[in-house]
Amino acid sequence: MSSYTPVLKKLYHEQVVPALVQSRGHKNKHQVPRLTKINLNTGIDAEADKNQIADAARDMATIAGQKPVLARTKKAISNFKLKPNQVTGCHVTLRGDAMWEFLYRLLAVALPTIRDFRGVGSKLDGQGNYNLGITDFTIFPEITVESVKKTMGLDITIVTTADNDDEGRELLKLLGMPFRRIEPQPAPQPKPAAA
Repeated sequence: MSSYTPVLKKLYHEQVVPALVQSRGHKNKHQVPRLTKINLNTGIDAEADKNQIADAARDMATIAGQKPVLARTKKAISNFKLKPNQVTGCHVTLRGDAMWEFLYRLLAVALPTIRDFRGVGSKLDGQGNYNLGITDFTIFPEITVESVKKTMGLDITIVTTADNDDEGRELLKLLGMPFRRIEPQPAPQPKPAAA
C-alpha cells in the first residue's frame, strides 16, 4: 500500500488548517471546517436511447474515477413525457482521496481552460456548502471532444463542515477556489445644484 497523499489534502493539513485556526480564533484544530464529500450530478434527456445513457455514464465515470449511479423515475409524469423506471440522470459521490484528487483537477486544470474565465460566483448555500454548475463537461482533460456525441452539463456540490458561509468561503479560497473579484462600485457623484 502506497503512502501517497493528494496534493490538496497535504496543502489543507499544512497550510489551510493553521491559517484558519489563526484567522477564526479556533482553540483546537479539530474545530476547523473540512471537506466531507463532493457530489457530481448530470441530467440525461428523457428521450435518450440506451447508447446516449451509456455514453453519459461512461463520461461521468471517466471524470469522477468511479462508476456513477443512474437516477430513475419513480412514476410516470405525462407532462414531462416520463415513464416509470426511466433513466433521467446519473450522479457520483466522492469521498476521501478521490474527493481531493477531483477537486485538485477541477481547480488546477479544468476551470482555467474555460474560455474568458473570470472566476466563479462567491455565493454559498447558507450552510457552508458550495454549488457550481458547469455547462460543458469537456473542460476536463480526461474527455476527448471527438468521442462526445452530445455535450452535457455538470452540477458539482462541495459539502463542508463549516458553520456558516463566511467560514466555508474562506476554506475554499485557501484551497484555491478562484472566486470572482467583486469590483468596488464608485461612489455616486453629487449632482450640481440647478442655478
